[in-house]
Formats: sequence, C-alpha cells, structure tokens
Amino acid sequence: MSVKTELTTPVKVVEKEEKIAKEKSENLAGILFVSPMLIGVSVLVLLPIFATFALSFADWSFITPLSQLKWVGFDNFTRLFEDTVFLKSLRNNAIFVLTVPICMAISLLIAVTIDRNVYLKGFFKVAFFMPYISSVVAIAVVWQVLFHPSQGPINQVLMSLGIENPPLWIADPNFALISIMIIQIWISIGFNMIIYLAGLQSIPRDLYEAADIDGANAWIKFRHITLPMISPTSFFLFITGIISTFKVFDLIAVLTKGGPMNSTSMIVWNLYDTAFVNLKIGYASAMAVVLFIVVFGITVFQWIGQKKWVNY
Repeated sequence: MSVKTELTTPVKVVEKEEKIAKEKSENLAGILFVSPMLIGVSVLVLLPIFATFALSFADWSFITPLSQLKWVGFDNFTRLFEDTVFLKSLRNNAIFVLTVPICMAISLLIAVTIDRNVYLKGFFKVAFFMPYISSVVAIAVVWQVLFHPSQGPINQVLMSLGIENPPLWIADPNFALISIMIIQIWISIGFNMIIYLAGLQSIPRDLYEAADIDGANAWIKFRHITLPMISPTSFFLFITGIISTFKVFDLIAVLTKGGPMNSTSMIVWNLYDTAFVNLKIGYASAMAVVLFIVVFGITVFQWIGQKKWVNY
C-alpha cells in the first residue's frame, strides 16, 4: 500500500500542475481574443471619461498647448449655475423628459391593439418601426417641411379648419421645444411598441382565462394582469428613454441649432457648442460632469423605486 501511495502522489501533483498550466494558457488565449475590445473601450471610452473629469477643473482650449492649461478648481461649476443658457438647457431637458411617459403610453396602447386579433399585424409593426430605423437627418428635413409656418401641410390643415393664426412651430420660441418633442415621440413609438409586444406575448394566457371565468372585464384584466406583468418591460423602457432624452442632439442640430432664443437648447447641444465652436474645453467638461451626475442620480432613483412597482 505504501508503494502505491508513493506512486499516486507524484501523479496527482503532475496532473494538478498540468491543469494549472492549461488554465493559464486558456486564460492567456481568452485575454488575447478580448484584448482588441478592451483596448478600444479603454482608449475610446474610459480614457475620455477620466480626461473629462480632470479637465472639468481646468481652463484649456483645443488651439492652445497643454502647457497653457490652468487649474481653476470648482470655478467652472460655479460659473455653470450662473450661466442662464446652461440653466435654460437644463430646464429644457427636464421638460423633454416628458416625452418618455407619453411615448410609453401611446406605444403600449398600439401594442395592445396590435396584439389582439388585428389583420396585417406585420404591416403595422413595420410601419410603426420604420421611423426608428430611418435616418434622423431625413426625418428632421421631412418634419421641417411639415412644420413650415406658411406652406407646411400642418398649418394648411389648421387654416382650413378656421384657425387664422396657427403656431409657427420650430420658428416660434413658445412652440419650438414642443415641436421637437412631437418628432421625438413619433420616432420612438416604433421601438417601444416592439418591446411591449414582446412583453405582452410572454404573459401566460392562463391568467386571462382565469380572469374571464371570474367575470373580469377588459379594464380589470389590463390593470391587474397586463400592467403588472409588463412592469419589467416598462422599467427598461423608462430608464433607456430618460437616458436617450439627455443625449438628443441630431434633431436640434438639423432643425433649430438650439434656437430660437435658446428655446430648444439641450445640455448636449450646449456642450457641443461650448467645446467645439467656442473651444472652451474645461467649461464643456464641467457640463459633461453635471450631465453624468444628473443621469446617474435619476437612474439610481429609478432602481430604488422599482422595488415598489416592478413585479419580477
């Protein structure tokens, strides 16, 4: 027995060393495979994030060398909250967030309608989803024609209905932001509808059959079965929708460029204008940090609140 034990012990040690060597080689191969992605993420994402946080405490311009960079501490943040344009951009973003619940409500209504026995389901899905996958620039140009103050089809219809002075839409400071919100809702409905359709189709039909046996009407089934069962879907759309509202840029760049009178200026557009037009990199970095804090705070608040209304 002692000879057998002495022989098996070195064998186990050798097998263990071979296993460790094999794991190391597999780990090395895995690192080599993912290294292009890691390098890309580090250079294109992580490094700019750290640089933005650092530059938010500095005063620097693209056209000047790094030797002229001046550390100003929290002066950039102090100036931000005294900047009327930035405060208006922040307020516009807060108003623009209203597009998320409005779009979700409309999308859910359409999804519930299509999910029932409706003819040409595929056609309606494609029709509503097309704006989401279309070029935003092309969409903006089309809506620019629709919102034309005098020759646009929308105002032509309003005037034919007896409205003598219809809104000027994107040319009117009082209606420009509303116009952008309408376009954003129209674009986003298709994506939300498809996600809601997936959520509706995952609901067990047994629940509806049991509700029918109990004599529940359509509203009771919608309120007590449909809404709770799709609450994770709604939570996902709510978070991603709010984040996307803080990133809106292309519509403003094509249609209004922040005007008229900064009525459609958003934080991202103000950041772009400050950084790449006025070349105030430190000041723009401070805007980016504030934007990050706002979005992060909203996301954390939603994650805490989901425990009360999301059913998994």
